[in-house]
Amino acid sequence: MDSKIWYIPVKNDRLEKKVGIYCRVSTNEKEQLYSLAAQISALTRAVANVSQWRLADVFIDIASAKGEIPRREFERLLRECEAHNISVVLTKSISRFGRDTVETLSAINRLKAAGVRIIFEEENLDTDEIDSNLMISVIESFAQAENESRSENIRMGLAMRAANGTSGLYKRKLYGYKKNKDGELIIDDGQAKVVRDIFRWYLDGASVLGIIKRLSEAGIPSPAGKEQWNKRAIEKMLENEKYTGTVSLLDSATHEYEFQMKECHPPIITESKFRAVQEEKKKRSNIVTDDDGTRRSIKKYSSKKDKKS
Repeated sequence: MDSKIWYIPVKNDRLEKKVGIYCRVSTNEKEQLYSLAAQISALTRAVANVSQWRLADVFIDIASAKGEIPRREFERLLRECEAHNISVVLTKSISRFGRDTVETLSAINRLKAAGVRIIFEEENLDTDEIDSNLMISVIESFAQAENESRSENIRMGLAMRAANGTSGLYKRKLYGYKKNKDGELIIDDGQAKVVRDIFRWYLDGASVLGIIKRLSEAGIPSPAGKEQWNKRAIEKMLENEKYTGTVSLLDSATHEYEFQMKECHPPIITESKFRAVQEEKKKRSNIVTDDDGTRRSIKKYSSKKDKKS
């Protein structure tokens, strides 16, 4: 009697892998969308070049780099991986995958626990081929270098725009002004009168609290539209040189005023009156400096006149 023979197929160690592509850009501006299309195209070609890979899904986020804004597709990717629907994640770079070191490492740990392989194309990093501790060190160094580079590029860009007079900060709106159709600051007559009154009252001897009382009695709403003005709003107004038509921009690295544009917009307050207010503020300050250092003065300013007997 012939015996039956069962043929056992050769075990295939290179089973088909389901690949998920993750792409992210920070805004929906045209240049960013071009970048997104380029990311998808490049990563799709990379999947097609590996015979054991099959593209299972593409996850796309158009989200800010700020951590409080959710990335719904990123979270969906993590869920799909933990459900074992994805076995390989392919992404352009560490910076596109995570928004900071903590978020990146947390996601990597979740995916590795699910047995998912992660490949960062730009950095040529593969979680299957690198030790976890080394991966952490690499990611931290990349993140630090990128943050420093990004910060420097932003600072340089701001400085260049400030130096050539094209910075939008020169035309930032403030109480007393409005913008015309060309985006230029022009005087808002009603608010400008309030600004002039505040400067005049202060020079006439009114305290900040006294000014707030006058504004409340006159029924004048605050810049935020509230019934009651706050002390800080008055103090900031009194020290804002922009009311003279001059704008000074603070360099973020040195914290010194390096860029100044005069006659940037029509003045509400004359320079002489503005300087007079700054001198008056110094006189009223209860901070004094002497040989013993900086300290608070015992005397406090009051707008009330001393009564003579």
